[in-house]
Amino acid sequence: GTDAFPNFANLRGPPGLVRTFVQSGATLNHNRWLAGIKAGRTFVTNAPLLEFTLNGQGIGEVIRLSAGSRQLMARVGLRSNTPVDHLEIIGNGKVVATIPLSSDKMTASDTVAIPVSGSGWFVLRAYADRSVMPVLDLYPFASTSPIYVQVGDDSVRSAEDAAFFIRWIDRIEAGTRASTAWNSPAEQAGARRSLAQARAVFQARAQH
Repeated sequence: GTDAFPNFANLRGPPGLVRTFVQSGATLNHNRWLAGIKAGRTFVTNAPLLEFTLNGQGIGEVIRLSAGSRQLMARVGLRSNTPVDHLEIIGNGKVVATIPLSSDKMTASDTVAIPVSGSGWFVLRAYADRSVMPVLDLYPFASTSPIYVQVGDDSVRSAEDAAFFIRWIDRIEAGTRASTAWNSPAEQAGARRSLAQARAVFQARAQH
């Protein structure tokens, strides 16, 4: 999909270079494509194609486990038209597995055991260390959306991440307050109410 560009010509190469792919089944169907986006069965890329399952569950799925520690089996695949330098599984923001690449750094296929002791999320990402032709971008990359793991009643919370988004919302709110481009005071007030509601969500999460 390229209607909403995830890249900008003045920053990340020509429009349409970075694309979001949606798993919607063997036959292209608009409603199933929209449902795939809503379910998070997606990955973003400017070159590499990724495959990722965790205990047989695909991107966007939720794996529910009883309390305790265990290992989940991740199956990963990479095909790329240009070399990449890294293929990694990220769990809750940290690298939990590094996948070996082929000699030309353009393909990979592996099964990896991932230790899990609490709730969280996992993505597969690939990237190169530098720009490579013919990808007219800062560097070739791809990342899946998460596969989620729910262990018992354990919730996923990061006070550090919540604080980041509070600061981000504060900057947007300051710009919203200073702007004179609003169609009406009511429009500006509505935007500020939405920002205040969002800030309250992250403030609550920062305390857990």
